[in-house]
Amino acid sequence: MEYETKSGRAGPGDPTSPRQGVRKNLDFEPLSTTALILEDRPANLPAKPAEEAQKHRQQYEEMVAQAKKRELKDAQKRKKQLEDRCKLEESIGTAAQIWNQEILPNWSTMCTSRRVRDLWWQGIPPSVRGKVWSLAVGNELNITHELYNICLARAKEKWRSTAVPSTETEGFLKDVLDSSDRESSLELIKLDISRTFPQLCIFQQGGPYYDVLHSILGAYTCYRPDVGYVQGMSFIAAVLILNLDTADAFIAFANLLNKPCQMAFFRVDHSLMLTYFAAFEVFFEENLPKLFAHFKKNNLTPDIYLIDWIFTLYSKSLPLDLACRVWDVFCRDGEEFLFRTALGVLRLYQDVLTAMDFIHMAQFLTRLPDLIPPEQLFQHIAAVHMTSRNRKWAQVLQTLTEQKKSGARLSGAEALS
Repeated sequence: MEYETKSGRAGPGDPTSPRQGVRKNLDFEPLSTTALILEDRPANLPAKPAEEAQKHRQQYEEMVAQAKKRELKDAQKRKKQLEDRCKLEESIGTAAQIWNQEILPNWSTMCTSRRVRDLWWQGIPPSVRGKVWSLAVGNELNITHELYNICLARAKEKWRSTAVPSTETEGFLKDVLDSSDRESSLELIKLDISRTFPQLCIFQQGGPYYDVLHSILGAYTCYRPDVGYVQGMSFIAAVLILNLDTADAFIAFANLLNKPCQMAFFRVDHSLMLTYFAAFEVFFEENLPKLFAHFKKNNLTPDIYLIDWIFTLYSKSLPLDLACRVWDVFCRDGEEFLFRTALGVLRLYQDVLTAMDFIHMAQFLTRLPDLIPPEQLFQHIAAVHMTSRNRKWAQVLQTLTEQKKSGARLSGAEALS
């Protein structure tokens, strides 16, 4: 098609055609956004002044230099992360070899040695963690695999006989909670399992460990009908399942829960729980006086944050890898380490907490940060002194227990004075 112009006829192929001018401009494609500053301006615009062109070239060179610098820094960071990972894997492999070849075969003679305790503090290699936990926790209850199977059979029979339609579940659970027969709490297990480490997706219905967790909790409820199932137990059982075979996990689970501190909390022995809180506050005031005073001023009591930490042995509150490392030393040192860990957490975040009011402190402590540096936390735990007025944890706890029995209403510090 042709059309008239001031200079005569023109068509699509005419170089003077407006379309050709547009196409020429559209064919301008810089290599990158930053390269725009290096390009000459299109012919229909005034050329860049030499000073501006030089300025743009300098800017471009600076951007390239910064990009190369970032790239080099990222490469160095990746290299260091790889080196650190290799060193960690190598140290874990070496430690596993020491545990397998030297310590475990001679457990009774070596478990209390200084060298083994130091290795213990650094974290037990995952490949031997279950064996060490089993040996450290022990089996004072003399539970056998056969007893586990008997309790499990009892639980399965109970589940069959008490199955209720989902529409009746709410009313049924109310009856369970009001019931003196704690075996009835078997039905609570099904509801709680789905809330156990949901991010792992292995304990939820259809997951590989759903039935295992269900079985251990059900068997325990029948083994200890006087205790029954209590919320929080599922996290403890789940951690054991990840590290032990099913029957051995049940044995360790039952023996762990039989410890005085765990039994006090799971049986909701208010008097004994208050004694533990009072003992904790003695060491809290001793180690972190400024934060302790801040908590007192804001009426933030230990039950607000400690109950959940103790109930689940930190498995719900801390990242799983870090919780397992806490468990390592807990199996070595007993209940004292649970409260020492609590003080370590408070010490790690004391600067943050002292700037908060009651609501924000309670929210922070009931939902700790997702990323907690393990070495940093353990440095703070190591800095905690579990001695008050020349009395260790067990002595302080015993003194407070005797004071409570005598009917004295004193604070932890007053009872020890």
